[in-house]
Amino acid sequence: MTSPRPTGSSVGTSTSWEVVIGLEVHAQIVSNSKLFSSASTQFAGPPNTQVSFVDGGFPGQLPTLNRFCVEQAVRTGLALDGQVHTVSSFDRKNYFYADLPTGYQISQFFHPIMTGGHLDIEFDHGESKRIRINRLHLEQDAGKSFHDQHPHKSYIDLNRAGVGLMEIVSEPDLSNAEEAILYLKKLRSLLRAIGSCNANMEEGNFRADVNISLRRPGGALGTRCEIKNVNSFKFIQQAIAYEIDRQKTLLEASQPVVQETRLYDPSLGETRSMRSKEEAHDYRYFPDPDLLPVILEPSWIEEVRASLPELPAAKQKRFMETYGLVYYEAHLLTEDVSVAHFFEDGIKHLDDPVAGPKLLSSWILGDFFAKLNKENLSIDASPVTPSMLAALISLITKEVISGRIAKEVFIHMWETQKDPLQIVELHNLVQIDDKSLIQETAEKVLADNPDMVAEYHQGRDKLFGFFVGQTIKQLGGKANPSLVNSILKTLLSADRN
Repeated sequence: MTSPRPTGSSVGTSTSWEVVIGLEVHAQIVSNSKLFSSASTQFAGPPNTQVSFVDGGFPGQLPTLNRFCVEQAVRTGLALDGQVHTVSSFDRKNYFYADLPTGYQISQFFHPIMTGGHLDIEFDHGESKRIRINRLHLEQDAGKSFHDQHPHKSYIDLNRAGVGLMEIVSEPDLSNAEEAILYLKKLRSLLRAIGSCNANMEEGNFRADVNISLRRPGGALGTRCEIKNVNSFKFIQQAIAYEIDRQKTLLEASQPVVQETRLYDPSLGETRSMRSKEEAHDYRYFPDPDLLPVILEPSWIEEVRASLPELPAAKQKRFMETYGLVYYEAHLLTEDVSVAHFFEDGIKHLDDPVAGPKLLSSWILGDFFAKLNKENLSIDASPVTPSMLAALISLITKEVISGRIAKEVFIHMWETQKDPLQIVELHNLVQIDDKSLIQETAEKVLADNPDMVAEYHQGRDKLFGFFVGQTIKQLGGKANPSLVNSILKTLLSADRN
């Protein structure tokens, strides 16, 4: 029987169904070598050049656990406020893929290194929601298959085989695509802040399996489907929307949802069946006989906890309390650890500790980000350094230049990497503070526009902005805006009388 096709309607506005989503995130551990071998983890190396005998599944080769990978998992578990276990162990997850040379994956099933924990996601309207973490376990990655390089053959690259992964499994606490994306972005920010995962989705080192089911509100959990290895926020959002609609269409046609693993096809904008969903018994898990249990000293765990940097949530709160930023500003500045460092490095060079930080934040989130995006640059590759941007902010707060002129100076800074004061002096951009000159110019603007002055006096208050703009324009854009405003108010008030 053919399944009914989704209609394209959104279940998010329906009260007849409740969406239940859980995420399994595979985060590649930042480490120079793999989880059980000394082979390199460098990204984009020539195919099959970073493969040890252990990674290749050669007989008689014994895995040796990478201590640093364990430490990275412990750091992550502590940052998630989970329980790091002093005893954990590795198991063999048996299945056949062409890019899995041993025929099994070394993972942690029965005794993971961490359980519990949570992440709090925040919404624009100020509310938050706690997403519980079920577990974090260590496992090795498989290799990579290429099916589009030859018309009749598939190619295998084992460079990724054996790379250490942290699988972070949430409880099914997510209710829609928006929450899922907020959770993933919050997790990515946390991993980058503590340095345990680069979380670059385009490199495949941060990817998610999405488990989705529908149920009647308050009813028993429905049959779930898993969408495997989605590595783009956009695709995750699209896959969730499609899968919700697909399951809703089936259920409302009284057809069953089959428990299965599905793939998302971005070219078609839909999920498709990959295989029936496996359960633990299908993998025939059993303890790995080649690896001893992982035993951690409680004192060492506390040492790792003490080494953790300030976490994004705490940094966000501090930015709001210390620098007077609103939630939106603090959230954007702390979402990426590089941006947070840029902001705080700039703070150190400001002349005005009160007005400066707020203005610096506005510039970073405004003109600076816009230029980075236009040039497709990361913040680490910016030609404008934190100290340079702070120097520009200081010229504004000291009223050497106006905010309008600062935009012109910023472009020169970006192109030449020169000091902003040097640019101001070179191009004669110093702000005009001559009250007599400003008043003379303002009087001329009012005299040239008598009809508008009359309209202003009749209640068209918005015309005041026109008078300000014309006065500043007549002075080459260099007039002190606060003086222009003050003088025009006085002139218009006198004229009214």
